[in-house]
Amino acid sequence: MDAVKWMLKGQVVIACNCDYGCPCNVNGRPTTGKCEGGWTWAIEKGAYGDVPLDGLTIGQYANWPAAIHEGNGVAVSFIDERADKPQRQAFETLLDGKAGGPWAIFRNTYRELHGPRFVRYEVLDDTKLPRVVGGDSLEVEMSYIVNPVTGETIHPRIVLPEGLIVKEAALTATRRFHVKDEHVKYDHSGRYGASGFFQYFGP
Repeated sequence: MDAVKWMLKGQVVIACNCDYGCPCNVNGRPTTGKCEGGWTWAIEKGAYGDVPLDGLTIGQYANWPAAIHEGNGVAVSFIDERADKPQRQAFETLLDGKAGGPWAIFRNTYRELHGPRFVRYEVLDDTKLPRVVGGDSLEVEMSYIVNPVTGETIHPRIVLPEGLIVKEAALTATRRFHVKDEHVKYDHSGRYGASGFFQYFGP
């Protein structure tokens, strides 16, 4: 059988336990020697075969004992509870890495992938900085990075031509970042945050 064609585009919100900028973006080691973080994808337009995925949100958050590429991570997936049965099946296939995209690569770094958990997502962008709430399981609220000498906000960006998740992103801090799940649980408020446009195609 031919593989199902799919497309997703929208905004991705990224947060982890690294310092601002996250050295993993440039193939450095994670700041603390391990990685705890993940991504929320707010989908503007999307489809998996003939299943529309517009306006829905998904996420995946993990805990790796070292750098991501060294594996042995434990992760959990979240899916927008508004998704109907065909949409949920499409997202489960994607998040489990069975249809390509970034999830296929990350799946190889997990020894355990839990979920999906179906959560009530709120994705707000009222102040030009994204805020994500996934039920009681997830919160990511961004804040600008502040120059410690002048007290002024700064607005760095990163360009990643070979980027897996995003090709260009605004770099921020997290005012709040916590994940509360049976298998993945942490609070790294005040650490690395980023957001940017994504567009993926498969297979």
